[in-house]
Amino acid sequence: MPAFWRRLGSCRQGVTALEFAFAAPAVIAAVAAAIELAMVMFVTSLAEGALREASRFGITGAIPAGISREQKIAEILLDHTIGLVEAAGLTVGYKVYPAFGDVGKPEPFTDAAPANGQYDAGEAFNDINGNGQWDADMGAAGTGGPGDVVLYTVAFDWALLTPMFTAFAPENGKLRLSASVAVRNEPYNVLPPQGSGS
Repeated sequence: MPAFWRRLGSCRQGVTALEFAFAAPAVIAAVAAAIELAMVMFVTSLAEGALREASRFGITGAIPAGISREQKIAEILLDHTIGLVEAAGLTVGYKVYPAFGDVGKPEPFTDAAPANGQYDAGEAFNDINGNGQWDADMGAAGTGGPGDVVLYTVAFDWALLTPMFTAFAPENGKLRLSASVAVRNEPYNVLPPQGSGS
């Protein structure tokens, strides 16, 4: 019997197949992960480019005939994402700010004693967005007027392609991807909708 074990221990037939069986799952998982990551990066980059194109339209103040400015912006976004982003899961946001340096900042307030660096109910504040309450983000809703600084944001659900990674996605195998861009509107004159005959 010891001779059998010696022969078995020195046998090299099938070693390659055995090594492949151990390595293949890891290699396949790594390739699938690389493809998933590449697709997420690609669609995010595509959304950023689409948002820049949409904001280029938005800064002109143009109002197309038959649809709102916001609808036209969403239409441009969908056109420039080459069908990878679905309209059903698309969320587009607009916030108007006094200046680029104010984007995402809270409304200024007077930190009453005892000072804690945070806004507390009853403290005086400057209501930048005019909604009658203190906000952690001073932006006002809307696409703004001539010369306004506008932050455009887009968010959408991206379904992962590989079932093995859907467990890592927070919602039913989907990731919530987003992009944003801040622009200043052109100093346009407010005109009637294009093609309205006025």
